[in-house]
Amino acid sequence: MLALETGHVRMQQQAADKSQALQCLANILVEDNLVTPEYLTGLQDREKQSPTYLGQGIAIPHGTPDSRQHILQTGVRLAHFPEGVLWDGENKVYLAVVIAAKSDEHLQVLQILTRALSEDISEQVKTSTSAEEIIDLLQASPPSLALHENLIDTQVPADDIEDLLWHSTQLLKKQNLVSCGFLTGLNLNQLIPLGGDIWSITSNNHVLSPAVSIVKAQNPVTYNEQPFGTLICIANNDKTDMPQLHRLMDILFDPEQFQRLNQQQDRRQIADLIGAEVNPDWPSRKVVVANAHGLHARPATNLVKLTKAYDGEILVALDDGSYVSAKSLTKLLSLGCRRGQVLTFIAQPETDAVEGLAKIVQAVKSGLGEEVEPVDEQATLTAQAPDLEFARSIDGNDQSIGIAASAGLAFGPAHVIKPKQFSYERFGDGVEKETQKLKHAVAEVKRHLQDDIDSAEAVQIQQIFQAHLEMLDDPELVKGVNEHLVHDLSAPAAWHAHIEAAADAQEALKDKVLAERAADLRDIGERVLAVLCGVAATEEPDAPYILIMHDVGPSDVARLNKDRVAGILTAVGGASAHSAIVARALAIPAVVGAGEAVLNIETQTTVLINGDNGEYVISPEQALIDNAIQERARQQQLRLIAEKSSQDPTITTDAHQVEVAANIGKIQAVRDAVSAGAEAIGLLRTELVFMAHASAPNEQTQEADYRHVLDTLAGRPLVVRTLDVGGDKPLPYLPVPSEENPFLGLRGIRLTLRRPELLRQQLTALLKASDNRPLRIMFPMVGRLEEWRAAKAILDELLVSYPCENLQVGIMVEVPAAALLAPILAKEVDFFSIGTNDLTQYTMAIDRGHPLLSAEADGLHPSVLMLIDQTVKAAHAHGKWVGVCGELAADALAVPVLVGLGVDELSMSNTSIPLAKAQIRTLNFANCQQLVHKALACDSATAVRELVSAEQNRAANNSQANQE
Repeated sequence: MLALETGHVRMQQQAADKSQALQCLANILVEDNLVTPEYLTGLQDREKQSPTYLGQGIAIPHGTPDSRQHILQTGVRLAHFPEGVLWDGENKVYLAVVIAAKSDEHLQVLQILTRALSEDISEQVKTSTSAEEIIDLLQASPPSLALHENLIDTQVPADDIEDLLWHSTQLLKKQNLVSCGFLTGLNLNQLIPLGGDIWSITSNNHVLSPAVSIVKAQNPVTYNEQPFGTLICIANNDKTDMPQLHRLMDILFDPEQFQRLNQQQDRRQIADLIGAEVNPDWPSRKVVVANAHGLHARPATNLVKLTKAYDGEILVALDDGSYVSAKSLTKLLSLGCRRGQVLTFIAQPETDAVEGLAKIVQAVKSGLGEEVEPVDEQATLTAQAPDLEFARSIDGNDQSIGIAASAGLAFGPAHVIKPKQFSYERFGDGVEKETQKLKHAVAEVKRHLQDDIDSAEAVQIQQIFQAHLEMLDDPELVKGVNEHLVHDLSAPAAWHAHIEAAADAQEALKDKVLAERAADLRDIGERVLAVLCGVAATEEPDAPYILIMHDVGPSDVARLNKDRVAGILTAVGGASAHSAIVARALAIPAVVGAGEAVLNIETQTTVLINGDNGEYVISPEQALIDNAIQERARQQQLRLIAEKSSQDPTITTDAHQVEVAANIGKIQAVRDAVSAGAEAIGLLRTELVFMAHASAPNEQTQEADYRHVLDTLAGRPLVVRTLDVGGDKPLPYLPVPSEENPFLGLRGIRLTLRRPELLRQQLTALLKASDNRPLRIMFPMVGRLEEWRAAKAILDELLVSYPCENLQVGIMVEVPAAALLAPILAKEVDFFSIGTNDLTQYTMAIDRGHPLLSAEADGLHPSVLMLIDQTVKAAHAHGKWVGVCGELAADALAVPVLVGLGVDELSMSNTSIPLAKAQIRTLNFANCQQLVHKALACDSATAVRELVSAEQNRAANNSQANQE
């Protein structure tokens, strides 16, 4: 993000005219390594098109689109000309803000500048004497408090107070007034009853600009045994216009005005009542901005020229926000409009401006003087429709997408469980009594947890509930709750306050997996709170159903009858959360992270979910259900056949053999892997073995763990990844410094080379446990040749004392550097194991856990396939083998591509092994190689997937035709 900084300001600059000023500005950019000298031509050409004078003694010179090739890095610099420079034949410029922008980042700077121009600062710009004064002047924003019709909504469907809090936050977020985290920061203890069923709440957490939103429930709900119909949510910060806020409070506490507010359902009337800005009821047209860099200075200037041709007033709003004059350049730039956002133009009735709307909209579509790539306008406008602000429509076949968490197809009537509401007194009957209440509740939950452990069918579920028991025994947890109890809080109030604080802290961790464990804290927290408040568990329907919840805690899933729960759909969560792990363990199809709108699905509405790709369909047509039934039956039949032949070797139809191995993280899982047909363990995640111990396992403990795995494998190869922990996967007994970006920090081999005693101990335990059985050791996160050689040197030193004849040593290929160095590394390593999860993440610069971008981090992207191709070719040239141990190895569309690339081993989860082996037996290696040639020529992951899918369909049709 661009920022205005004092170090970027040059004071006391001199220029006789604009030509010299532009040369001065270009020199500054060149001096700071932002551009090459040729960028000056771009600045000059831009001024010829139209002067960049902004107003009040400020200009914003920048290059033309063609001159972006001369930009080395995006940046902004400021030059103060105390004598002034005549800029457009009329106005003098005292401050030039010169921009070198490769993208639309400079819109953020323009928003800052145009906000400053809302008041007359021309004299201050002229007479400024220091960089600090300039920055303070530009970044100052006038006191404000957004009161707007678009921040008011009535007839909101709500079952509880959380629905109203969520909806009020969405109104504020849509106008970019608050950021993510505002909702979490709303403290129910700060709710204030104003009278009637009107309540207010205030928060200063994650507030971008002060504002007030008002929501009225369709039907009042109950909170603390009182009616709750209207919520006034105040987003407050130090920029709040306090007199305006006080005027609002005066209205709310005026009996007559309050009564009118209490009864009023029309949002425009409510806006009038509280003195909020109201959208003019004028003719309107919407248009999607197609300019690659949004509504920056040049297209905005052309828009102003166009709108000024009409006598009538023309206003414009961004994404249904507040309206500004379309005839004001500064107001237009203050919108910060980007490509794909929606502008709404309205025109003063009975003026020529009404007829001009069509021309204005067409001009925006055409790019306002810039060449533009068309956007899917219908899809964008549909997404902006008012009725989609709160809940997704459930009429017809509404197909949507979440995160695939547990494979399989499922459909059935929706059983929607909304978050439980707990009522309790804030203050208790004394510390001793409240402490006893809490002890009894915790003891009862422990008994239930032990029952759950004893009755759980899956080891994973037992382990999770065991972890929950340990949480309840955590002395820090008890200590934290006691600190609240000594302040006379009731047991439920003290318990809830501490659990929420602990869960919030957990969510703030940068490691996605650890952050998702906040759900476990809240899970045990809710179980104890339910006992304290006497809230009974929700009864399960008798017939099969689709469970829909905000987030499904592990205890929720494990207590359910898996023969009745056809599938799970949640509003939040990730594929690595415990709830997803449990769902997979119980073989229940699950889609998570689908958004809060799923909670508005009516109970008994038919829902179809696809746990393979994350899609779900509300009220599907019968044809879709019929197809799902057929597909589910086909998948079940394929699995049965695959499981029967799971122990057979994996050989293609033209006699090419591929080894299929298992990824495991717990030593107990190796037996299941062998039973599933694993021909080896292709990845033992030893960090998870370490995590299974409360303290660092010593050499003897590790040796016993590794010996158990090798014994169970009975001669099958074991590939072990040395300890892969770091900033993103910390161990409680192995603290590492906090890092700004742990994925690019001290992890894997980078950490263990700096803690060589850890690496020596682990390697010694492995060598001693091997007994000359097939052991393969690989080092993770190798990106430099020096790292490989340093790690190998430690191992070679240990081999003198602990020889192991059946040993191979290799590396994980997880960073592009390793793949690019493969021709060199292949001369020294015994094998490569490609971790496609990380390789994809680093190649595409997309955090695989990112809520918006994770779906784009696809291992079948041609760039990733090219790196795999280079790695395989380099390895085979030196007689070395290559495995793939990332999630891609079990992807049915990726398997033919990986086989065609020549990958020798595919390693995956136990449950995926039978199907993957069965699929490979149907493939022809020569055909897969031809497929790879086409895949490497594709331009996207989507194109690769479509190519493979088409080939599979063609093969299936040919097979069916031959059978007939």
